[in-house]
Amino acid sequence: MIVRDFLQWVRTAPAGERAEATGALARAYLYSDLSADDLGAAEGAMLMLLDDPSPLVRRALADVLAASPNAPSAVIFALAADQPSIAAPVLALSPLFIDADLVDAVATGGPEIQAAVASRAALPRSVAASIAEIGTAESCLLLAENHDADIAPLSADRMVERFGHLPAIREALLARDDLPVATRQTLVAKLSETLAGFVAERAWLASDHARRVAREACETATIAIAASSDSTEVRPLIRHLRLTGQLTAGLILRALLSGNVVLFEEALAELADLPIARVSALVHDRGTASLRALFDRAGLPPSSYPAFKEAIEAMREGGFTSEPGDLARLKRRMIERVLTRCEDQALSELEPLLTLLRRFATEAAREEARLYCDELVGDSEYAEPQSAAA
Repeated sequence: MIVRDFLQWVRTAPAGERAEATGALARAYLYSDLSADDLGAAEGAMLMLLDDPSPLVRRALADVLAASPNAPSAVIFALAADQPSIAAPVLALSPLFIDADLVDAVATGGPEIQAAVASRAALPRSVAASIAEIGTAESCLLLAENHDADIAPLSADRMVERFGHLPAIREALLARDDLPVATRQTLVAKLSETLAGFVAERAWLASDHARRVAREACETATIAIAASSDSTEVRPLIRHLRLTGQLTAGLILRALLSGNVVLFEEALAELADLPIARVSALVHDRGTASLRALFDRAGLPPSSYPAFKEAIEAMREGGFTSEPGDLARLKRRMIERVLTRCEDQALSELEPLLTLLRRFATEAAREEARLYCDELVGDSEYAEPQSAAA
């Protein structure tokens, strides 16, 4: 019998040759037309080789058997309990494990084992949750990069909580199509906090100034996220912002002055605890009494009401339709109109509001100038080849 001859030879052969022969034996088990007796003998030989002192031999078994559904389960489970370099390919590829096996491997294995499990195709939600909860940063990065993994929203939030300060994990999560919009905003907020701390540490800006700049950048990004999200995701985003203390009058006013009426109305509906249809009707109603009642019910600062009122009146007159830009960018002419109307009222309590509107106006003017310059450069690059061709 070939297997008997193999077992006699393997006792004295060098480790490298034993590993090569072991790989051949495993391939023969999987792919050759062996009799039932030969299959049983080959399986027995592989079980014996699990005790081989050389890791090269056991790794040869793992490399050949890892991805096969026809591999002997006893051999696979033994290899999975071997040293990490041998267990990793089996845990990464074998279809013989159930979810509980993989969760246990994550809980008891080291970084290499966790990384192997995180890289599995079609990774189940329960296993992804265990990695998000106790996995290393490397395994969480691999999980985030694994677009076949089923990651629950709570698991994504847990990875953000544990490792959202790491750029690689932030980028991998943001690249996922299934990342909830609230989690996406949390990552942006965490990045803003990190940048503010970095700038303040190096004394490039005063701490308060750095935090304000970071907060405004986060608000801009939040509105951009809302503008690019499905309308059904806006209310969960609003609730997340409210829960985390980010649903401020400044953010809501920025949304309105960017033309993002959906975000504005959803915010009012959430704060006033009214149906969105009712809020939308009140916002678009020509009367001011109902608007003021809605504003007061939402609990927004009374001093900010004039800006909201002027912006809504401009919106009713079609002010957004003539303004270039998407729903994530402040509209310069709209802001200047609101600012002028508020300045005319000359009330001392409006000073903080006027300061905010002036910052909005400056931001909008700079963005408009950047877009204009980009268009000029683009036009000149297009014109030069045309001139050369002529």
